[in-house]
Amino acid sequence: MLKTGIIGTAVTALCCFTPVLVILLSAVGLSAIIGWLDFVLLPALLIFSAITGYALWKKYQAT
Repeated sequence: MLKTGIIGTAVTALCCFTPVLVILLSAVGLSAIIGWLDFVLLPALLIFSAITGYALWKKYQAT
């Protein structure tokens, strides 16, 4: 679960804070949905951050 949380947080943060996803969507002709990215990326970032935090909490609680 920790690996999933870290990878998901990193990928979402990369798409959220850099124009990688905007460039890719524009290249394939889907630039109309760029305005809706914040409605998907920010909750995904929060969810993956929560998964990472929960996994770290469980890991350190077990030791």
